[in-house]
Amino acid sequence: MTLSQIYRAVLIAIAGFSVTAMLHKRAVAQAKDPQVRNVVIVHGAWADGSSWAKVIPLLQAKGLHVVAVQNPLTSLADDVAATKRAIASQDGPVLLVGHSYGGAVITEAGNDPKVIGLVYVAALAPSDGESSASATKPFPPAPLFSEVRPDAEGFLTVTPKGIAEDFAQDLPDKEQQVLTATQGSTAAAVFDGTITTAAWKTKPSWCVIATNDRAVPPELEKAEAAAMKATSITVSSSHVPMLSHPKEVADFIGQAAAKVGSR
Repeated sequence: MTLSQIYRAVLIAIAGFSVTAMLHKRAVAQAKDPQVRNVVIVHGAWADGSSWAKVIPLLQAKGLHVVAVQNPLTSLADDVAATKRAIASQDGPVLLVGHSYGGAVITEAGNDPKVIGLVYVAALAPSDGESSASATKPFPPAPLFSEVRPDAEGFLTVTPKGIAEDFAQDLPDKEQQVLTATQGSTAAAVFDGTITTAAWKTKPSWCVIATNDRAVPPELEKAEAAAMKATSITVSSSHVPMLSHPKEVADFIGQAAAKVGSR
C-alpha cells in the first residue's frame, strides 16, 4: 500500500468515526429530550388559524414547532384532507390539537400514523359512525345556534350578537369584533360528516373543558373526556379558552407534548 493509499484510508476512517459520533450524539440528545416537537393545531367552525394567535408564540417559546391548519370549512372530508396535508409535511411525530368542530377533524385525521396524541380544546369528539350534529343530540341546544344564519348556498355565519354573547363573551369588545370580521363561513354540511374510526380510541388524549361554553355544552365536553379516559383540565372560559386563557391552554398542550413523547 502506497503512502497516498494509507492517507486516504485514514481519512475515510476518521470521516466514518465522525458520522457515527454525530449520530450517537443525536440519539443521546433525543433520549434526554423525549418531548414531541411538532404541534399541528386545527381551528373550528366560524374561525381560522388566527384563532390560535395567542397560543402559538407561547408554544414556540417552549421549543415546539407549530403549524396552524387553514380548514376550508366546506366538508368534514375536505377539512380532514387539509389537516392530513399539514401532518404529512412535519418531520417526525405530531401532537394534533383541535378546537370546537376541529375536534371532529382531529378525531378522523388523528388516525394518521404520524399522530401520537390528541388534544381537544372546548371541542367535539364524535365516536365511530357519529357526526358533530349527532354527538350533540343528547344535550340541550347550545345558545349560540340561535344566532347562526344560513345563506342561499348552505353556508352559516354567526351574528355579532352571537359572537359577543355566546362565542367569546369573556373577551374584550375589540377582540370580539375581530372574531366577527375573521370568522370562516362554514358549510352546514360539515356538522353531518361522520367519523369512520375515532382516533381517540387508540391514542392518548387530553381535554380542555370550558365551563362557560355556550357553543359546545360543557356537560358534553365532560362526557367526552370521560369516554376517552383523557387527561383533562377545567377552565372558567367561554368557547374560546385559547384566546381568553392562552397561558393555561399553551401550558396544557406543552405538558401533553412532553408526556406523549415519553411513552
